[in-house]
Amino acid sequence: MMAKSKNIIVTGRHQKSILADVFYTNNELQKPIVIFCHGYKGFKDWGAWDLVAETFANAGFFFIKFNFSHNGGTTKQPIDFPDLEAFGNNNYIKELDDLETIIDWATSPDFKFKNEINTSNISLIGHSRGGGIVTIKAVEDKRVTKLITWASVSDYKNRFPKGETFEYWKKNGIMYIENGRTKQQMPHYFQFYTSFIENEDRLTIANAAKKIKIPHLIVHGTSDPTVDVQESENIHAWSVNSQLFIVEGADHIFGVKHPWQNNNLSKHLEKIVQKSIDFIGL
Repeated sequence: MMAKSKNIIVTGRHQKSILADVFYTNNELQKPIVIFCHGYKGFKDWGAWDLVAETFANAGFFFIKFNFSHNGGTTKQPIDFPDLEAFGNNNYIKELDDLETIIDWATSPDFKFKNEINTSNISLIGHSRGGGIVTIKAVEDKRVTKLITWASVSDYKNRFPKGETFEYWKKNGIMYIENGRTKQQMPHYFQFYTSFIENEDRLTIANAAKKIKIPHLIVHGTSDPTVDVQESENIHAWSVNSQLFIVEGADHIFGVKHPWQNNNLSKHLEKIVQKSIDFIGL
């Protein structure tokens, strides 16, 4: 029988808690661990991510998804972005630290669900911006055994504003991005850029992708308006052990939206979840 435990509070390294969900079949068999990382302006309860988690759990995996500590959610309000100050102070280093915290938590001897997991079998899945995070972490952390990226970006530096917009950001120390769905003006403090520059070698996705030695599945849709399919082709070219799975007609979020009222996955998301399950194997 499938079990789940939602909104578990995990202590983060940056003065903010990480909220995590676990989904699994309650049978005390050692299961491969799958850890999912959301993308930019994302959160663990977005759209069909719960359905994705259930599908993995029903297939025999122990599935963990979590909110990055500075994604703009809080422990009381994990959905959407009540804490815009945290959102503005987020950066890639904090997200890498958060992911490491979650891996440490899941593999610790006092992990509540330790009878359900195989700590020597850990796969990471990252969507969009989270794809870069899992790619970097998979190289840094030897506990990771397989890597999957969904609609991943291939270059963080290239996504920063340029020209007048950049100069305005540098001068004022803050810029705002509108959230198309919630209409919130979401802040980015200039520390987001300076943190990247200070850690540029580590945060260059190409550098990490070229060092990947574990099996790597790269998934992307041909109709992605947010991250061009070429970015996954770039990652595939760098990552010698990778397999590229192109989904014809799929968009950036694979035909899903938030909220997702359907009891089933979209046809594109169902296809990539099944491909990912087969790739990890049991």
